[in-house]
Amino acid sequence: MNVQQIVEAVLFASDAPLTAEEIARADETLDEEQVEDAIRQLRAEYDDGARSFQLMELAEGHQILTRPEFAPYLERFDNVPRPSRLSGPALETLAIIAYRQPLARLEMEYVRGVGVSGVVRTLQERSLIEVVGRAEGLGRPLLYGTTQHFLEHFGFRSLEDLPRPDELPIVLRERLPLGLDDDAEDSESEEDGEAAEQQLELASEVPAADEPGEDGPLDDNPQDGHSADDDPGEDQSEYDDSDADVPEADSLSEDGAEEPIV
Repeated sequence: MNVQQIVEAVLFASDAPLTAEEIARADETLDEEQVEDAIRQLRAEYDDGARSFQLMELAEGHQILTRPEFAPYLERFDNVPRPSRLSGPALETLAIIAYRQPLARLEMEYVRGVGVSGVVRTLQERSLIEVVGRAEGLGRPLLYGTTQHFLEHFGFRSLEDLPRPDELPIVLRERLPLGLDDDAEDSESEEDGEAAEQQLELASEVPAADEPGEDGPLDDNPQDGHSADDDPGEDQSEYDDSDADVPEADSLSEDGAEEPIV
């Protein structure tokens, strides 16, 4: 039995990518160089023979998979394994983790603007992310990163196969510290406050036209419009009799006495 047949049998029976080192453990006489050479020969044979399957390199290993153009035919069978689909929020959170890992749950929520506890739990249950450490900040929160199964699920050889950062939205490309926007708003508020104080100081230096002079007394009771030193008699003399309420003619008797209106 030659090396190529051994390697093909191992890859055919495996449901996950295998590295050359792992395949070499199938026989004591195999080494990694022989395995790599057999893999190249098998890949060329499959491509030249227009086989319905191919030998792909993904997740830092090798695996035999059917070609994508045959997927519509395989979807008609229930006994053919199908990859589980992810929801929109799960894909968004997974993309944030993939490009900015390792990061804590608080950072994911800061980017998305919503809670991600349920989504993170779902991604962990599907073995797409895992805890890779703890942060050095307050409370030492858990840090999350992608797994090998993440690479297998999306067909990547490594994280370097992800789209380049300059082709992505800025929310994934740049990692800003938490609270940066709040600090910017606080600095703007402080500048606005200083400008308002300067305007108040300038306004206080110029007295208004209706304010009393330095020699005039201040109004002790601004509600009634008179100061404490005003003479009630002067107020009474200035009272306009024409504005007083005069009883109507039909409510007065002949001698001028007021009669009740029936």
